[in-house]
Amino acid sequence: MRNYLVLCGFLLLSTGNVIAEKAKATNVPEIPYDSVPNLLKLPANLYLGEAMGVATNSKGHIFVYTRSADTRLFEFDQKGNYVREIGEGNYGFEFAHSVRVDPDDNIWAVDEGTNMVIKFNPAGKVVMVIGHRPDVVAGALATTNAPPPPAGKYILGRPTDVAWDPQGNIFVSDGYVNNRVVKYDKNGRFLAQAGSEKAGNGPEQFSLPHGIAVDLKGNVYVADRSNHRLQVFDNNLKFKTSYDNIGDSWTVCVSPGPHQYLFTSNSNPNGNAPGTWDTSGEIYKMELDGTILGRFGHAGKQLGGFQVVHMMDCRNPNEIFVAEIESWRVQKLLLKSQTGGGSK
Repeated sequence: MRNYLVLCGFLLLSTGNVIAEKAKATNVPEIPYDSVPNLLKLPANLYLGEAMGVATNSKGHIFVYTRSADTRLFEFDQKGNYVREIGEGNYGFEFAHSVRVDPDDNIWAVDEGTNMVIKFNPAGKVVMVIGHRPDVVAGALATTNAPPPPAGKYILGRPTDVAWDPQGNIFVSDGYVNNRVVKYDKNGRFLAQAGSEKAGNGPEQFSLPHGIAVDLKGNVYVADRSNHRLQVFDNNLKFKTSYDNIGDSWTVCVSPGPHQYLFTSNSNPNGNAPGTWDTSGEIYKMELDGTILGRFGHAGKQLGGFQVVHMMDCRNPNEIFVAEIESWRVQKLLLKSQTGGGSK
């Protein structure tokens, strides 16, 4: 399962030397920030593994979806104090990928290992499941070079993220086996999809859709990671535009409120191949129309640097939570005021 893709926007020679970098915007203002030290307080003998997902609810509580010996979902209060574990031993927990909290404070876990999107109510009870875990009785799945089967309406293939529009419709990025985005109604009924089981680089095609967000008008933003771009669709999943000057878009977040901002991370790739720390690691703050307002962050092991940002929460656009794979941590970033304009 851990054949995690290491596609980072570079063209490599067989020697491993970097010879070209995917285009990024230039002269982007730097946004200063601080990182809150000692954010999460875990009980004795409880640890985070790979921090795959982070989200906050309306009370400011922090939810962290983590991979270690087991996939686990933890809740902390607004000060980082441990509150509880949600879904311990859940059949749908195998290989965490993302966690989100909807406007009603329901908690959604997207599990890449079980091909499932699981909705918990605020009390932690499972109230909806999209997708289906492969049956154990079927045995190991054969690996062949045959074309992938057509993507089914309700069978997901290593999904990556989930989002909602103001009407409660559900959008799932179905990203490692399939290469598509699926729209369901609020009850989980299939409505539409963009993309398919096949990877592609044209409009309405994807190569590893890795994150998803929806704005107040119902527009859908998809981190099309291996195509080194962020694609924008209308509410019916019809292509509108793409932003391809932000490196590799690993994850995407749209802030709430009357003036919404778009955040996306050009994360340094797993394994930290030579040269990648110099050309990746930053997060972009943007207007919804693609205007880049600034950037912040860099690849690094110390607090304030990032080791593979996998997911972000931007409920408050001046307080960004980032979940990191290789540093086994979650950081809270306090953005400071900046001067200067943006660029496209």
